[in-house]
Amino acid sequence: MSINKQSNISADIQIGPTDQGMVRIYIEADGGIELPLDFDPDEAEEIAEELRIAAEAAREMAATRGKRR
Repeated sequence: MSINKQSNISADIQIGPTDQGMVRIYIEADGGIELPLDFDPDEAEEIAEELRIAAEAAREMAATRGKRR
């Protein structure tokens, strides 16, 4: 599945620390799928930065798309 392909699957996401000193991203999706993803704090900060960069890029794309109309 490509990053731009839309899906009808809905999911819930929870993010928080574990008692083992990790950061867990927990995804629960339709069909009983449960996906716990654990990251050390440095990896979690890298993911957070990638999310911030992607959000900014999405804002810029939306702004550019709005100007073309």
